[in-house]
Amino acid sequence: MTTNQIAAAHTNSAPIRIWDLPTRLFHMAFAISVIGAIVTVKLGGLWMDWHVRLGIISVALLIFRIIWGLIGPRYARFSQFIVHPLRTVRYLCSRRQANKSSLMHAGHNPLGAWAVIAMLLIIGIQAITGLFANDDILTQGPLAQFVSDSNSATMTGLHQANEPFVYAIIALHLLAIIFYAAKGQRLIPPMIHGDVPGNQLAPDTPAARDDVGIRLRAGVLAALLGWGAWWLMQLAANAGGSFN
Repeated sequence: MTTNQIAAAHTNSAPIRIWDLPTRLFHMAFAISVIGAIVTVKLGGLWMDWHVRLGIISVALLIFRIIWGLIGPRYARFSQFIVHPLRTVRYLCSRRQANKSSLMHAGHNPLGAWAVIAMLLIIGIQAITGLFANDDILTQGPLAQFVSDSNSATMTGLHQANEPFVYAIIALHLLAIIFYAAKGQRLIPPMIHGDVPGNQLAPDTPAARDDVGIRLRAGVLAALLGWGAWWLMQLAANAGGSFN
């Protein structure tokens, strides 16, 4: 980017919509459900009922994000931010060499994109294996009753083995937020209100769609997945565990 382009970008501070409302609501709900699932499993006892519920909600939210990554607006789509690993390396090298521009990357930058994929994968493994897990005492996932004891035990083992990776990816996510904040790029406010000042982005950065049509599409998808989550909760309630 030339000096003139950077100067031109800084003359326009009008906000540009980057994160649509459904994506923002997903981030908030996903953070609450994952943190809640971690807290309740540590509390144990009857709190495990809520651990199961929050795990089911996390699965529904993950499915929402995957589908929204295919049909959502510009910056929510995987096609916009998933890049080849070599391009990620080039991005890191160019950032080191050109360290003059403080302009933000609209949406996820290449490195952040891979962090998002890692988080969805790791927490996805945790949530899905939890559906089949069984502690043989009080709690079992809603789908454990449909698989053999050995398969349920395997899923339970994976669920437990993957737990440190969940903590690691959450810690990495928080460290990235702190790192960018120290560089003057606050990532959390845009994820709350959706907008980034135009003078913090490259010139001619297009805005994401966030109209009634987008929100209606997300609402229909959320309603279908909400019904699926409710059905899984009913299965869990009738599975003979402590969930009631």
